[in-house]
Parts: sequence; C-alpha cells; structure tokens
Amino acid sequence: MKITPRHITGLKVIIHLISLGFLAMMIAQTLTGGLGADPVEGLSHFTGKAALNTLIITLLISPIARRFKMGQLLKVRRLVGLYSFFWAAMHLLVYLALDLSFDISLLASEIVERPYLTVGAISWLILFALAVTSTQGMQRRLGPKWQKIHNWVYLALLLAPIHYYWSVKSGLTEPAIYLAAVLILLAFRHKTFRRWLPAIPYINRTTSSRS
Repeated sequence: MKITPRHITGLKVIIHLISLGFLAMMIAQTLTGGLGADPVEGLSHFTGKAALNTLIITLLISPIARRFKMGQLLKVRRLVGLYSFFWAAMHLLVYLALDLSFDISLLASEIVERPYLTVGAISWLILFALAVTSTQGMQRRLGPKWQKIHNWVYLALLLAPIHYYWSVKSGLTEPAIYLAAVLILLAFRHKTFRRWLPAIPYINRTTSSRS
C-alpha cells in the first residue's frame, strides 16, 4: 500500500485525537475518583505507562515502515515521540507537584538516593534531549551528531521499564511484561547495534588483541 501525504495527515489527526482522548480520560478519572484508592499513585502509573507505551510505538514505526515498504510512515514518528515526552513530562510533574510539593532540592536528593528514580531521571533526560533536537532545523544544525544523539533513544527505551519494575512494590507481572517486550524489540535491532561496534575504541582494541 502506497502512503500518500493525505494518509500522513490523517494519521497525524488520529494520533492527536487518541492522545488527547487519553488525556481527557485521565482528567475524568481524576475528577470522578476512578484512579483507585491512591489517586496520586494512579496518576503516576497512568502517565508513566502512557509515556512507555508511546515510546515503544515510536520505536516500532521504523521496522514496520521497512517491513511493508512504507517510508512515508516515518513522518509520524516525531509526533509520536513528542507525545512520549509529553507523558514523561506529565509523569515528572505529578511526582514533583503531588509527592514533593515542588521541592526541587528534595527531588534532586531523591534522584540521587533512590536507584529507580536515578534510572527514570536518565531516561527522562534522554527523552528531553530528543524532543528539543527533533526539529528539522536542529537536524540541519547538528549534522551527523543528530543521529548519534537520537540513538540514545534505545537506552531510554531500556531504562524506562526498569524504572517501572523497580518502582512498584507489588504486581510485578505487568512491568516484567513491558521489560520483556522491550528486550525483544531491542533484539530485533541487533544489526543496528552491531554497526555501532566499530565506532567503539574499546571494542576495536579487544578485537585486535584477540586476533
């Protein structure tokens, strides 16, 4: 199937509608008590899983586009990625506002002292960097460095479910499923990772010494 610019526009409209629909659902559940006995925890899980889901979808777009020869599909990847950062920003805002009462110093100490928050913060910072540099202008300005920066998305994808797994006190099945799904998705990218190996000096030295 050949994707036309009209199809891309339609897909973008659908992505906006779905994302805004989930935002409306979150607001409605907050106002009606639908987030459970602990609404703060409910908000945290809602926003965190939304960020992780959209990040996974973002990383699925490229292999789907290659598999079905639909290169134009890549034009919606940036939009989905930006929504992933939007939900990640909401996730941080919920924690900062409702758990820490906007105490920035406490946030910093929590990130340092709690490993699951350290992992989450690293993933968040990567998504922030990707969002800031996602425009065509930044791509032209950064040149070859742009792709190197955006390759960090794979680390963010790996760290996000680890953060989720460590953060829950019970009910580990769902975060474990997310982690397994991410590992499978990354395994499909093994050819991409192998292409990076020649760029790592340590790998080169080790390979040379063995040969």
